[in-house]
Amino acid sequence: MNTRRRMTGVVTSNKMQKTVVVEISRSYRHPVYKKVIHRSMRVKAHDELGCQIGDAVQIVESRPLSAEKRWVVEAILKRETKTADAGVEV
Repeated sequence: MNTRRRMTGVVTSNKMQKTVVVEISRSYRHPVYKKVIHRSMRVKAHDELGCQIGDAVQIVESRPLSAEKRWVVEAILKRETKTADAGVEV
């Protein structure tokens, strides 16, 4: 196993060619005030697997692929299941 950083996140956009935007969320307790802090970070990742919006993915750091892309989608952990009537209102 190599020493590259690996993170898990959720795909929020797939409108580009072979690029997805992955949102990585983390929660931690503040060391002094003991309050729970929620932080999220959005990164662009190279996608050869065909991710959809809402998929949980594992990304791994890589060499710079473009001006903003430094991550590659390594695996799709959970596919987003969409129902036929998801956007229909009655």
